Order: sequence, then structure tokens, then C-alpha cells
Amino acid sequence: MAATIYYDNDADLSKLKGKTIAILGYGSQGHAQAQNLRDSGCDVIIGQRPGGPNYDLAVQHGFQPMSLEDATKKADIVNILLPDEVQGDLYRQCIKPHLVPGNVLMCSHGFNIHFGQVEPPAGVATLLVAPKGPGHLVRSEFVKGGGVPALIAIGDNGTEETKQIGLAYAKGIGGTRGGVIQTSFAEETETDLFGEQVVLCGGVSELVKAGFDTLVEAGYQPEMAYFECMHELKLIVDLFYQGGLNYMRYSVSNTAEYGDYTRGPRIITEETRKEMKKILKEIQSGQFARDWILENRAGAASFKAARRRERNHLIEQVGRRLRKLMSWINAKEV
Repeated sequence: MAATIYYDNDADLSKLKGKTIAILGYGSQGHAQAQNLRDSGCDVIIGQRPGGPNYDLAVQHGFQPMSLEDATKKADIVNILLPDEVQGDLYRQCIKPHLVPGNVLMCSHGFNIHFGQVEPPAGVATLLVAPKGPGHLVRSEFVKGGGVPALIAIGDNGTEETKQIGLAYAKGIGGTRGGVIQTSFAEETETDLFGEQVVLCGGVSELVKAGFDTLVEAGYQPEMAYFECMHELKLIVDLFYQGGLNYMRYSVSNTAEYGDYTRGPRIITEETRKEMKKILKEIQSGQFARDWILENRAGAASFKAARRRERNHLIEQVGRRLRKLMSWINAKEV
């Protein structure tokens, strides 16, 4: 069944006229969506605690940030763009008490609503508009006249009017320029988590490290291993992005293509696929959500330890040194 996709002509910005939109959190998505909406003629206010770089950035961009409580009180549409791990507590403490019937409660990732950490009061509709790209890209594409594709989902208490508000919001941030796909909170949340864990972050990170370690342990120079297993990955991903697997295979050598077909299935085996299905079931059942919520309630000790450990992996040490030698790379260091 083909997806339902909406474009500029399917959305009416006047659905946001006379409504105040509160963007809660001025981070990656918050700064981009707020500026795009303002440039589209919308009335936007910011909820962001003082004393941090995001607050200062909001001021620098011409906003007057206020508390989450005050922003919620003043708004008709409230979009929670705070980090997943803090949303539940802040929602219960600062946001929910100030919502009133007729408000629309939004998010750009359904984690907390889908897993019950954010529960809307009676008369408050839930709505998801999720750009399929990081905030800096949402902003830069909009400024250039383009737009990052997005997803839309209508949740509890949602009506056709809620959907029209969502499409107008998507148009305001540039999403309808790229196309807005109809989905559900469950589908967006579960596929997003699965993609991050199995392919985009977890899968790729482990594959890169395993390849690097295998070459280094076999006696090859770490610098050579870095180029083959990390640096050149961008070239392949760019080909995926432009034309899918077929275009990548068309663009590489016949030798590389043959190695793809004959050796790739020996890396991603039936055991790997079984583990993928197990991870998907953990996401669908809420086990991963419980693990992540409990991890943060316990101070995120194991998460922080893993972060410290991974930052000191040999591939990161080699990479920091090599990237400094490549002036054409806009190198970023954490």
C-alpha cells in the first residue's frame, strides 16, 4: 500500500493564523523549527530555561525565551522539543498543569507520548510533525528555498482540524516542500528507534569498529584501517543517498560490487537478522523505553560510562589526528 504524501498545495498556513505556537526547547530541532515558523509569518514563542547556551542562542536569534510554564500558558499549540529523557518529568511538572481544552500538544518524536510518559489531559489533541533530518538541515534547506521531508501523525483527541493544523505547521517549517508522509505515533516511534539501534547508529558504529579492529589486530597501520573503514564510508553513503543501492553498485568497481554480493551476506547473517527481530520486539513491547527511562532515573551511570569508553577507542584517536590534516573537512570534535 502506497504512503499518503502531502505537499505545499495540500496545506494552508492560514490554519495557524491567530494562534500562538510555543516551542519548548531551543536545541537542534527547536531552533530550526522556531525560526522557520517565524519566517513563515507565524506567532512563535520560546520556552527555554536561562543559564545555558540554548537560551543565549534564542536571544541571539531575536526571541525572548520564557519558562516552560509561561510559554505553555500563552500558547494554543505547544510543541515539546526537549530531550526524550527529560520530557516526562518536565511535562508533568511544568506543562500539563497549564494545558487547557482546545490546545494542541505536539512533538517531533513520539517516544514519550507513545510510551505513556506524556499523557494529554481531556480536550487536548496530540499531533506529531517530525522532520526526517537534523535541525541544522531543516533550517538550511528552508533558507535555500527547499525543505526536509517530514512525517505527520494524529493522536488522541485529534480531529480533521488537528490534521489541518499539522499540515500547516509542516508547511511553516518547510516540510511540505519535500513531502509529508502520513503515519502513526507507534509507527514513527518504533521505526525511528529501530533504525537508530540496528542500522544508523548502533549497527554502523559496531560494523566500523569491528572492521577497524580486525585490520589493526592483523598488523595493518591504524591510519590505513581508519581510511578504509571510517573515512570512505561517507563516499558510499552519499551514493546511497543519491540513487540507492543500485547507484552505489553502478558507481563502484566491478570488484567491489562482486565483493558486495558474495561477502556482505557472510557479515549480515541469519543470526544477525534474528537479533534485529529481537531488538524490534524489545522496542514494540516497551522494554527499551523502560530500560532508558530507568537508566536516567538512576543517574545514567552506565550510559555515561559507555560514552567515556567509546570516546577513547583507538579509531577515535586516529581519526582526530587525521582529520586535522584534511583542511577540506569541517572537522568536529567532542
